[in-house]
This record gives sequence, structure tokens and C-alpha cells, in this order.
Amino acid sequence: MTQGQLIELLLARLLQTHGGTRHRWRRLVGPVRTYSLDTHPHCNWAINPTGSCSEIEAIEQLVDDLRMGHPIVSAN
Repeated sequence: MTQGQLIELLLARLLQTHGGTRHRWRRLVGPVRTYSLDTHPHCNWAINPTGSCSEIEAIEQLVDDLRMGHPIVSAN
């Protein structure tokens, strides 16, 4: 999975679950940072969401779920 595909999946699930606009969720999710598999062999990506406490919680819960199925991503 690429960073772009991961973002698309995150946005689709956030819109489905919480509504709102794609643009707003995209801004709150922010970029996906990837790390070297040499230093992060089990999960090589992270995000730093912004927004209200409830928005950050919604994003982080979804990210926790997605990490189980997609622990490794590649750059676009």
C-alpha cells in the first residue's frame, strides 16, 4: 500500500463513519510519514492528526485499526 492509498482509505472511512467533508478530514489527517524498515520493521508509518479532541480521537482510533492490516506502506 502506498501513502496515497492509505490516505484515501482513511478519508473514505472517516467520511463513512463521521460524515463531514473530505477537504476538512484531509486537512486534519495531515501527511503520512514513512520510516525506514531498518529502524521500524513492524510498522513504518505515522500521522500527526490535528483538530478538536473528538476529531483527533476519531482519526487515531481508525489509524490503530488500519495499522493491524497495513503496517507497512511505501512512498507514492
